[in-house]
Amino acid sequence: MREKLAMAVYQTDGLTLAKRLLGCRLVHKTPEGACGGVIVETEAYLGLEDDAAHSYKGRPEGRVNIQYGPGGFAYIYLIYGMHSCMNVVANRPGVPEAVLIRALRPDENLPLMALRRPKAKNDRQLCAGPGKLCAALAITRAQYGLNLTEDTLWIEERAAEPLITASPRIGVEYAKLCGGKPWRFTITGDPYVSVKPKEALERNDL
Repeated sequence: MREKLAMAVYQTDGLTLAKRLLGCRLVHKTPEGACGGVIVETEAYLGLEDDAAHSYKGRPEGRVNIQYGPGGFAYIYLIYGMHSCMNVVANRPGVPEAVLIRALRPDENLPLMALRRPKAKNDRQLCAGPGKLCAALAITRAQYGLNLTEDTLWIEERAAEPLITASPRIGVEYAKLCGGKPWRFTITGDPYVSVKPKEALERNDL
């Protein structure tokens, strides 16, 4: 086990954190065992200035409430009524920013992940998308608000700083102000990303 990221690491702006998390390991411990993988793809959502962010309208109530606290907590929501997506709250209290974890390179307890993701044809497909990785790691809205420095859901330090590719985020073309911003970050050339950056505007994999 690598050292967990300190709370202070999360309390920076979303763009910085989205890049900082690449190469780190996300781990979720359940009664069936711990599953984890290296974070290879993230997206930054910059709150009040970002019309693709859930917190864009500046309303601290409801599901975005956790984003108004300090960085270092889990923000998890459902899309299409069925797929969980895990975000890491960034920045200081009152600045509602978050980083979506889009893909992992699985490296711990792959047989258990495969049981949870029976449609995955290979290891690459286990966690190649935000909904897929949450299913593989059994991350649901039950983990909303968890402190990421504790012992249920956490992120470990990376072994080395990776090369990073920036590209537009996936599935936010509706956002007129920020939909085309290069706020999606991947480890350059990593085969476990959900969609190769050059294809990012053409597909919307979960």
